[in-house]
Amino acid sequence: MGLFDKLKGELIDIIEWLDSTDDTMVYRFERHGNEIKNGAQLTVRESQVAVFINEGELADVFPPGRYQLTTQNLPILSTLKGWKHGFNSPFKAEVYFLNTKRYTNQKWGTPNVFYIRDADFGRVSLRAFGTYTMKITDPVKFIKEVAGTSGEFTTDEIQSEMRSLIITRFIDAIGESKLALLDFAQNYKDLSDFCQEKLGEEFQEYGLEITKFLISSISLPEELQKKLDEGTGMNMLGDMNKYSQMKGADAMSNAANNTGGGGGVEGMMGMAMMQQMMNQQNQQNQQNQQNKGNVPPPPPVSQYFVSMGGQQAGPFDLNTLKQMITQNQITKETFVWKEGMANWLAASQVPEVAALFGAVPPPPPPA
Repeated sequence: MGLFDKLKGELIDIIEWLDSTDDTMVYRFERHGNEIKNGAQLTVRESQVAVFINEGELADVFPPGRYQLTTQNLPILSTLKGWKHGFNSPFKAEVYFLNTKRYTNQKWGTPNVFYIRDADFGRVSLRAFGTYTMKITDPVKFIKEVAGTSGEFTTDEIQSEMRSLIITRFIDAIGESKLALLDFAQNYKDLSDFCQEKLGEEFQEYGLEITKFLISSISLPEELQKKLDEGTGMNMLGDMNKYSQMKGADAMSNAANNTGGGGGVEGMMGMAMMQQMMNQQNQQNQQNQQNKGNVPPPPPVSQYFVSMGGQQAGPFDLNTLKQMITQNQITKETFVWKEGMANWLAASQVPEVAALFGAVPPPPPPA
């Protein structure tokens, strides 16, 4: 007998598995054609289960513990091999170790958008992502239904099927929940619990238990999200007028940046929007005062429109026109108009406006 034959014929007297990974679910003990010794020691560590298989048939299952293999603790294998009166010789059998710990932080997500019908927004496309935790609870069923005779089986080999199962049941659960789109975020926990319950029976068919199911996010289309954000801003401001004022202020800021300080037509339009906002605020304040003390309304303030570059801007009150004259945005030749005037006239031909030029000091003398 050669050295190779001698090694091949050695008996196995210790059977155990030291798992150095975090994703191995099933490991087949390698005996390399050797036979298991009568009375061999079997060590099954915590979070492990050992399963003996004889010629493709499932035999005995061992929970965590230390065992000496005899006919007393191998009753099924003894029957399969016909050991009616015990055995004293080595035997062959496949030994599989299954890891029964929890496999946490398993990812799931919808690879494509799915659609729901919402009462507020109609047909909406969504995407969802999250994590789940699973563990082996029925080693025999897991080997029969999933692992088979694979020498080593990891979580990667089952994740794809589990994700498909989760996505299908998740979309069903979203439909059954009848929740409005805007209520999803505040109901993540209830949705997660509902999905976990729905998935429980499905996982049991594989010999698995889903111990935790979490929804990380349910995302909306970008266009719809923008509209919702704008609506939130409007609700925070209180009414449409204030919302318009906010948008006007943004426009004026952009115009000022584009013109290097607010000059030209863009600057005039920005000032017009500011004036309109001030007028609205003044009218609101006056209305409030009248409602409080029945104070008679003040006399109307003259409002002028200004022609700049062929475009109409305004209306502006006299104080605003004075500021515009100071900034050289209006000259005596600039055409203005107010209600009651038959035609546009140069500023110098309108007494109220012409008087403003005398109130503006000339440029200071050079130093």
